[in-house]
Amino acid sequence: MRIAFIGCGYVADFYRQTLHNHPGLELVAVMDRDAARAERFAAFHRVPKVSTLREVLDDRRVQLVVNLTNPDSHYEVSKAALLAGKHVYSEKPLAMSIDHAEELVALARSKGLRIAGAPCSVLGESAQTAWRALRSGAIGEVRLAYAELDDGPVHLMGCEAWRSSSGAPWPAKDEFEVGCTLEHAGYYVTWLAAFFGPVREVTSFAGTLVPDKGVAVDRITPDFTVACLQHGSGVVSRVTCSIYAPHDHELAIMGDRGVLRVDECWNYGSPVRVSGRTGLGLRAEKHPRAAALVGMGPRRLPLARKPRFAFKTRGANVMDFARGVAEVADAIREARPARLSPEFSLHVNEVVLAIQGGRGGDADRGATRRMSTTFDPIPPMPWAM
Repeated sequence: MRIAFIGCGYVADFYRQTLHNHPGLELVAVMDRDAARAERFAAFHRVPKVSTLREVLDDRRVQLVVNLTNPDSHYEVSKAALLAGKHVYSEKPLAMSIDHAEELVALARSKGLRIAGAPCSVLGESAQTAWRALRSGAIGEVRLAYAELDDGPVHLMGCEAWRSSSGAPWPAKDEFEVGCTLEHAGYYVTWLAAFFGPVREVTSFAGTLVPDKGVAVDRITPDFTVACLQHGSGVVSRVTCSIYAPHDHELAIMGDRGVLRVDECWNYGSPVRVSGRTGLGLRAEKHPRAAALVGMGPRRLPLARKPRFAFKTRGANVMDFARGVAEVADAIREARPARLSPEFSLHVNEVVLAIQGGRGGDADRGATRRMSTTFDPIPPMPWAM
């Protein structure tokens, strides 16, 4: 499938560097409103550049637009692409408000087009291995999950010097205005939704710990959130997200027979471990079943592997960013629902907005919201069945 990148900033390099994993994708054009940035990206990656969005939308070769723009521009750019008859894969979130996200999904449906949103980490080796273990009953019936997405005090970590491989700076202003929750929570919310089904209610707390991060911003956005997600299946998951607490990306899933742990959602090769329940405080002679559980593990599970996959990104993001684009393209070619369906992406968008606070992302403290969106169960990747 022939694709175009709209936006040549920091994240675009990660998409370009992993396209080689998907020979069915052909990048035929890149465009950025910053002409110098587009020129630098195109020259570094040796890809064709165009000057305007209109040129991309009028190009009959382009079948799918990959929207890598500033999150505040996602709605406008994706809508223009859909109106031009292009399928869309958007960086997270689909839109900055659930009303806009719902409009995009409805527009795509009305025109017979596909739209999906990042992140695609649920399609990665670690997520698929964890999911396979849960389906096999490795830790028994699951009742609780903890997902940590703390990234340290970014404003004190020299972020102004961070550069992508083509030289694009880390977009500090955008990141701080959008907020770490809309930027990062989806990495585990997608896993939790896929594993345990749609979220019925979100109870959240959002706060701003460091209002002045040394970067001029147009709005102050929470840099710490914590939320409990009540899944329709009965599982409760807790998601914590911050750019203040020390780096911690662990996922812990608790079942009646044991605990499953993953260290890092940003590394498709992160180990998946299962172990017995600890700290039960029970005597073996009186509770032999519980004693047996304490003695289980820990053991590392063999990772399911996508054939012919090689990691090409650098730094902390050892992910195949282009895998989500390829999944949507494959679904179109095979005339099947995509695993990252419009409904799934819309639901994740709504949940993440609720974690940050409100339908439009305005922070409330201790609010409980009932989700209005849902999705059909998605199948695992065929190589992880």
